[in-house]
Amino acid sequence: MLDKKNILIGVTGGIAAYKVVEVASRLKKSGANVRVMMTRNAAEFVSPRTFQEITGNAVSVEMFGDAANFHVAHIALADFADAILIAPATANFLAKAAHGIADDLLTTTVIASDKPLIIAPSMNTKMFDNPATQANLQILRGRGAIILEPATGELACGTSGKGRLPEPAEICAAVEKHLSLVPCPLSLKKILVTAGGTVEAIDPVRYIGNRSSGRMGYEIARAAVDAGADVVLISGKSEVEPPTGLKFVKVEAATQMREAVLAEFDSVDAVIMSAAVADYRVKNPAAQKIKKSADTLTLELVKNPDILRELGSLKKNQVLIGFAAETQNILDYARKKLVEKNLDFIVANDVTATGAGFGVATNIASIIWRGGEVENFSKMSKADLADKIIARVANLLSCD
Repeated sequence: MLDKKNILIGVTGGIAAYKVVEVASRLKKSGANVRVMMTRNAAEFVSPRTFQEITGNAVSVEMFGDAANFHVAHIALADFADAILIAPATANFLAKAAHGIADDLLTTTVIASDKPLIIAPSMNTKMFDNPATQANLQILRGRGAIILEPATGELACGTSGKGRLPEPAEICAAVEKHLSLVPCPLSLKKILVTAGGTVEAIDPVRYIGNRSSGRMGYEIARAAVDAGADVVLISGKSEVEPPTGLKFVKVEAATQMREAVLAEFDSVDAVIMSAAVADYRVKNPAAQKIKKSADTLTLELVKNPDILRELGSLKKNQVLIGFAAETQNILDYARKKLVEKNLDFIVANDVTATGAGFGVATNIASIIWRGGEVENFSKMSKADLADKIIARVANLLSCD
């Protein structure tokens, strides 16, 4: 609950502003004291009086319009807030906030605040995907802002794609989540995450692969971005859409993943190797498609480089995290891998267990530490497990 928390909502000029009326109502019912500030354009979509009636507080629009209530409006509003929520956040607002432009009450209040800033972007898909918008989001994440991912669906402009404001219940849950956590930002840290499964060519058509969906690694990358880290996601084969606000490197074979990982390794603070890297590759892949002729086909396989072991031998001050996806003797195999590869901790799971493993949204895992401690987690979403992993990485990086 948000009992006695002071939430300041900034509403900008997007059509989704009407949804924020319900956001304000839900936050109020959760026990929060809610104030709203609006841009002039936002007031063209929703009347300030609507928010005033919902929250029981006067709504601020003009820089000098609240002289009777505040000595200096933007400072008073910034001091009031335990957190500031910007919803909807237009591309224009993101650009201003990223570059320190303070030309109205809302942007001036944001720049005067040192409290948690939660931003819910909403706009046309092309505007959201524009490199300028993505760069602005990355800047804001780097400063510790919490960015809520837009939803995908029908947009007000008549098109369909990513850019819808998340539903009010989701926005309120995010506000409650981030206000209830002890802050541990990773805004000055660079995190490398590997995900997905590597594939090894047999010929131009066929390959040797595995069942990894990449979902766990993508959730870890998302959690690291949400914590403010500068994130590099190196991914093998996956059908999952990568999170926004990070550097995304697509690879196929294990040797390509090794090359990409080593290129980043010296510049990162932590590596989380959740990718399912193939242990073997075809020694001599065929240059052309192999035709079906003989009843049997023999492939000569050679061992792939052990990327995690190599990183363990090279690491200096980096935190190094591995994964052990097993089908038997889970903890024994994981402990052996932990020691042999010089890891700080390892995440182990039984991929045959119901609700865990490949292709599902949940996982059942254990974290095993160098000192021998084991944390066992019951079934939870991969997103929640990712948050727990990132919290522990942050602690190892002394992110107080």
